[in-house]
Amino acid sequence: MDPPPPNAEVRLSVAQCFRTLSTSSESKDISAALQTLHSYLDEGPESSATAAQRADFRRAHYSRTLHFLLTNIHADWLHSFTSAQRTELWDSLFLRGPPEQALLVLMEGIGQLRPSRNLDHLVSITERFLQSGRLADLLWSYCLQAAPCDSPQLRETLLGRVVALPDLMANRLHPNNKPLFLPQLYYPLLNNLISQCVCLCVTDGNDCSLTFVAQTLGKVCIQGHSDLVLAVMAPKLSAHTRSDMVWQRVCRKLLENVPQRWMESVLTGLVQAVSGPDALGRIIGNLVLTNKQAQFVITHKLLLLQYKYETQVLRIILGYLAADRERRPLLIQVLRSVFQAWANPSAVKHTPLEQQLYVSKALLMSMSLLKDSELQELRSDLSLCSSSGMQSHLNSSVVRIRHMGMVVGECLSSRMNINETKLKFEVKSMCKLQDTVLSLMRAPTDEVPSSTVSGPEPSKTNPDSDLDSDDELTPYDMSGDQEISKASPPRYLRDCLETLMSSDDSVRVELSLRVAESLVRKNAFAAKEISVQMTKVLLHMENKYNINGFLVHRQAVMTALTVIDCIPVTQYLTTEFYSLNYSLRQRLDILEVLALAAQELAKPVTVKRDPSTDTTAHLTPYPGDNPVHWRQVIEKRIQSKTKRLSKGHTQPPPKATPNRYAPIAGYFFFPLLRNYDKPQVTFDLLGSDHLVLGRLIHTLGLFVHLAVNAPVLFITITMVRRSVLFAVCSVFLSMPSQNLLQDLSDQLFETRTWLAGKNKAGNKS
Repeated sequence: MDPPPPNAEVRLSVAQCFRTLSTSSESKDISAALQTLHSYLDEGPESSATAAQRADFRRAHYSRTLHFLLTNIHADWLHSFTSAQRTELWDSLFLRGPPEQALLVLMEGIGQLRPSRNLDHLVSITERFLQSGRLADLLWSYCLQAAPCDSPQLRETLLGRVVALPDLMANRLHPNNKPLFLPQLYYPLLNNLISQCVCLCVTDGNDCSLTFVAQTLGKVCIQGHSDLVLAVMAPKLSAHTRSDMVWQRVCRKLLENVPQRWMESVLTGLVQAVSGPDALGRIIGNLVLTNKQAQFVITHKLLLLQYKYETQVLRIILGYLAADRERRPLLIQVLRSVFQAWANPSAVKHTPLEQQLYVSKALLMSMSLLKDSELQELRSDLSLCSSSGMQSHLNSSVVRIRHMGMVVGECLSSRMNINETKLKFEVKSMCKLQDTVLSLMRAPTDEVPSSTVSGPEPSKTNPDSDLDSDDELTPYDMSGDQEISKASPPRYLRDCLETLMSSDDSVRVELSLRVAESLVRKNAFAAKEISVQMTKVLLHMENKYNINGFLVHRQAVMTALTVIDCIPVTQYLTTEFYSLNYSLRQRLDILEVLALAAQELAKPVTVKRDPSTDTTAHLTPYPGDNPVHWRQVIEKRIQSKTKRLSKGHTQPPPKATPNRYAPIAGYFFFPLLRNYDKPQVTFDLLGSDHLVLGRLIHTLGLFVHLAVNAPVLFITITMVRRSVLFAVCSVFLSMPSQNLLQDLSDQLFETRTWLAGKNKAGNKS
C-alpha cells in the first residue's frame, strides 16, 4: 500500500492528536500528542516534519489546533501540568506559529471566557505575545507578503484586533487590566514596531509591501491615537529623511498606501507632529499632487473648515506648499480660496471670531510667501477681493472684527501696492494686533528658502576682492539672449487645444497659450470648428504652471475666438455669465472678453497684403488689362499741367467700410439683461456682488456706444422713443444735484453743449 500524500499524512496525524487529547488521561500520551503538534512548528534540521508538512500544518491546521486547545481549556490534564510544563507544551503553541492566526484566536478566546483563571491564563499568553515580538513578526510578514492569502474581511478583522486591542482588553478586564494593554504603553509599542518595519524595508533589498503597515497607521490615527504614535514617529522619520533618499522614498510609499478614508487623520496628526515645512516635505513629498484626498485636507479642510490648530500648523502647511516649484500652484489656489473666505460678507457676519482670526492668519502668511512676479499677476484679482473684504469688515458692528479688517487691510496694501501709497488707519487700539499680524507675515519667509519667495539672493561683495578684480574686462551684452526651448510650438489649432486640455508639460502649455491667438486669426475656418470648445477650456483654465502673462494671453485668445466666430461664442459666453459654479473673476473675464471683441468688431477693417504670399506681386501687368489705366494716365497729365494757387488736402478721402459689430450688437447686449434681477446661490448682482453689477452696466453702455447708427438702436415708434427719452431724463432728475456734479460733471457739460448745438442746427433748418 502506497503511503498517503504529505497533506493527508498531516491531517491524519493532527486528528490522532485531537483524539488523544480528548479521550486519554495518561500524562505521557498527552505530552506526546502536544509534542507531535510542536514538531510541525519546529524549524531547522532537528524537526521531525518535512518542510512541506510544516507549511501544510501552518496553512490548514494551525488555527484549528488553537481553537481545539481553547475548547479543552477546562480539561483536567491541562490543570495537572506544572507551570513549566504548561508554558512549554501548551502556551508555546500560541507563540510559535503564524502570529496573525494566534492573535485572532487569543482575542476570540478572551472575548468568550468569563473572569476566571483560564481568562487570566490567556491574558498572560497575550502579554507574552506582545513582549516576545510576535506582533512585530506579524507586521513584517505582511511586508514580505509571506502571510497567507486571506480575504479582505479577515484582514479587516485582524486590523481591528491589532489597533483596538487596548479597548478590547479594557472592556473585558475592567479594573484588572494589564499595564501593557493601556493606550499609553501599547500605542508607543505599536509605533516602534511600525518604525521598525519601515527601517527593515529601507535596509532590506527585497521589494517590500507597506500596505498593511499603512493601514495599521491609518486606523490608529482615525481612532484618535495619532498623538501617541506620530509624536514619536515623525521626529524619527524627519531625522532619517534629512540626508537619505531611500528613507524619503519609503516614507512616501508608506503614506501613499494609507486608505483614503483615513488619510485626513494621518495628515492632521503629521502636520502637528513635524518640526517644520521642510520635514513635512521630506516625509510626504508631493503627495498633495497625486492624492485628491490629501490635497483637499492640506489645501482646504485644515485652512478653511477647521480653526482649532496652532499658528505653527499654518506655517508648516503654507511653507510646505511654497517650498517646491511643483506645489506653488496649490499655494496660489489656497490664496484665492482664503481670500474669498476672508472677503465673504456672510462669513464675516456668521462665523466665530476665532475662525476669522485663523483665516486672516492664513491669508497674510500666504501673501508673504508669494513671489513678486506672482503678486503682480494676481494683483488685479486680489485688489478686488481686498476692497470687498475691507468693506465687509468695516460694516460689522463688532469692534474687534472692524479692527481685524483694518489691520489685515493695511498689511495687504503694504504687500500689494509696491512703491505706491500704503493704506493706513489711525486707531491706537490696533497696535498689539498689528504687531502680532506683522510677526505672522515675517515668520513663514524665515522658514521657507528665500529663493522660493523673492528670487535669488544678491551676492555679498568682499572689499578685499578688488585686489584680484576683472573690472577692466568689458562685460558681454547678453540682454538679448533667449533661452532655447526643447519643445516646439504647435502649428495646428487642434494640437494647441489638445495640449491645453490634457498636457501636464508646463513648457508645452505655455507655448500653446502664446501661439493660440495667431493660430486662431490665421486660420478662421479651423477656429470656427472648435471655437466654443476652446473658449470653454480657456474660461476654466487656471495658471497651474505660473506662466508669465497668463491672463493676457488667455484673454487675447478668447477675444480672437469671439471675433472670428462671433455668434456661437457670444451666445456661449452670455449664457455662462449667469450660470452656477463660476467665480466672480470668471464672470468679469467674460465681460472683458465681450467688451474687447465688440471694440475690435466696431473698428474699420484694414486688409494688409503680405507680399511674400501674393503671386501677382512680381508680375508686370499689361496696360490693356486694366480698364481704368488710361483714365489714370490722363488724370496725371492734367494734374501736372494745371496750375493752382493752393493744393490743399490732396489725400483721397477714407474708404467706407462696413461696421461688423452693428448687425450682431443684439447678441452682445440683450442676453446680458436676461437674469440680472434673479439672485442665485453664489451670484447676486443686486446684492453683495455689486462690483460685477457695476462692470456689467459699464459693458452694456459700451455695447450701446459701439452700435451707434446701427438699426438695432433705431426706435421707429415715436411714442416708444419719447418714453425712452423721458425715462432717461427721469433718472437724471431723481439724482441729487450734488451727486450729478460730483460724478458726472464732465458728461453733463458735454451733453449740454451737444444739445445746444443740435438746437441751433434745428432752428436754422
